[in-house]
Amino acid sequence: MPKIKVAIADDYAIFRDGLKVGLNRDKNLEVMLEVSNGEELLQELEKEERPDVILMDLKMPVMDGMEATRLVRAKYPDIKILVVTMYDEAKFIIHLMENGANGYLLKNADPKEIRKAIYSVHEDGYYFNDIVNKALLKKLVIKGNVKPSFNQNVEFSERELDVLKMICNEKTATEIGSELFLSPRSVEGIRQRIIEKVGVRNTAGLVMFAVKNGVI
Repeated sequence: MPKIKVAIADDYAIFRDGLKVGLNRDKNLEVMLEVSNGEELLQELEKEERPDVILMDLKMPVMDGMEATRLVRAKYPDIKILVVTMYDEAKFIIHLMENGANGYLLKNADPKEIRKAIYSVHEDGYYFNDIVNKALLKKLVIKGNVKPSFNQNVEFSERELDVLKMICNEKTATEIGSELFLSPRSVEGIRQRIIEKVGVRNTAGLVMFAVKNGVI
């Protein structure tokens, strides 16, 4: 398989170096770009060769990770964005996921988890861990601090409901496919159909919808 090309956007060179060492141990990953702020990242993305996955810090000078995530998502919809930050506050997580981040990790994450997350966003388009998926999303939605613009009265087929529940349980497209006797491509098609029905931007929005509407 071709290598997954990774970019690191973080203003601390020492963190970038440590991350690069950890990622380069995996022969399927290639760190092809390092930048220290969002503006630099957007300049580099205008070049011909682009990364598959960006590891995005939040707090950076010139242009922070929130703004950079929004702009990258608007201009380069195929590039996956993994936020890697020290901030574990729910408001950051929800804001980033709603604005198109594909996953959210803390900087103290195990290197294995970071590698797993890169593979997951590259193959399935999303990576959920506990901080995103259960505790914070549920807590925030139940408290009513987030008012997502979901389509009301959505009707799902039984198959769509099965897929939605499995997505909320952090299963990959391949795992869902093997349980439901579908190809990963078919699962991805169903996921996209549910996203359109619900009226959200990404899988994070689906999880929020499922929590808010008692699907899980």
